[in-house]
Amino acid sequence: MLFAKDGLFALARWLKGILPGAGGIPPVGWVRFGSLRRLTPLSRHFGYDRGLPVDRYYIENFLARHAPDIRGRVLEIGDDSYTRRFGEERVQQRDILHVHPGNPTATFVADLTNAEQIPSDAFDCLVLTQTLHLVYDLRAALSTIYRILKPGGVVLATVPGITQRSCDEWASYWCWAFTSLSARRLFEEFFPADSVEVESHGNVLASIAFLQGMAYQELKSKELDYRDPQYQLLITIRAVKPCPGA
Repeated sequence: MLFAKDGLFALARWLKGILPGAGGIPPVGWVRFGSLRRLTPLSRHFGYDRGLPVDRYYIENFLARHAPDIRGRVLEIGDDSYTRRFGEERVQQRDILHVHPGNPTATFVADLTNAEQIPSDAFDCLVLTQTLHLVYDLRAALSTIYRILKPGGVVLATVPGITQRSCDEWASYWCWAFTSLSARRLFEEFFPADSVEVESHGNVLASIAFLQGMAYQELKSKELDYRDPQYQLLITIRAVKPCPGA
């Protein structure tokens, strides 16, 4: 009888923990990890083998919101897939920067820290997604970015916050993870503070899903869109090079 009573008390505590009025937080010992109670992730490829990675949800939403900036002459890193997708008819010339020679689609082969062959004041927009964390000398890279943008030109950049490291060819380049503060301070060393917009994206659920290698299609939009600044999965930066006399 005593055992049954103890069981009822435990059940009552559990119900209290999961009821909406209690914030949906289970009591200690009642957390269920399910298929996430594991020492290895569901995917070591960021979730590409399951769909699209969680960080791509935020990257592509960011570019969609700022699609009007992707216009004129646009430089993108690695390939021009985002320029084509979000620039549409606004783009007059597409350029591609690749760090390694041998890429037949690359317009420029250079390192952002040493890119004298890229002309100054040349680009209306630079699409710079998930690149800066691979560059050790960030200030040299930002100096190049500022130099090659036209006055009034825009850089649309994304950098990782909470993340796993890659296990591909870029693993040996991976140097940094960012916060909204570090990203802002870095860009404001080169761009006027009032021309720099920095946002963080993610929450604890999205971060866990990303670290496990889940695809963003496995989460609901409301779960992805909720922002918790204590869990900065991805940082987005929009910065504008000022026009002379502005």
